[in-house]
Amino acid sequence: MTRHNVGFMAVDGLNERFQGSFKKAKGPYLLSDVSIQQTKVLLIKPLTYMNLSGQAASHLVSYYKAEDLSKVLIVSDDFNLPFGTIRLRPSGSAGGQKGLLSIFEALQTNAIARLRIGIGSEFKAAKSYVLSPFNRSEQKMLPDILNWSADAIESFVVNGITNTMNLYNRNLLSD
Repeated sequence: MTRHNVGFMAVDGLNERFQGSFKKAKGPYLLSDVSIQQTKVLLIKPLTYMNLSGQAASHLVSYYKAEDLSKVLIVSDDFNLPFGTIRLRPSGSAGGQKGLLSIFEALQTNAIARLRIGIGSEFKAAKSYVLSPFNRSEQKMLPDILNWSADAIESFVVNGITNTMNLYNRNLLSD
């Protein structure tokens, strides 16, 4: 339940929504197979350290022979975004997020869609901040943010990245 695990929390919410079940896979990750509007979707949670997520991504792409990376969406925390903000992008830099950087390096591209969930930037030391739990006020708002994030992931599957960016890129708390 730390800030660094907010991406897992969003994926868990989507998994619950579609009645999936995570199981240990043949690679360094947990895998759940769900169906979203007749589209088979693999939900993955790496078992490596967050900053080594590329190992799981590389194994997954190789094992499933995934050639079309435009159908891949990485979900992660981002301390460069205000709490309550989600931002989707089709490509770009890792923005200091070492787990994203690990994936880009392992797959030799940064042209992979990502959903970044803002965890705020009120810290003195990044490492201790991202590994800390949400405060009480944030915990009250977190279910709405996670539901909004799961909605965005579902939209990505159904509507693609461009339409999803137009619908979901904003701060949910400032509405």
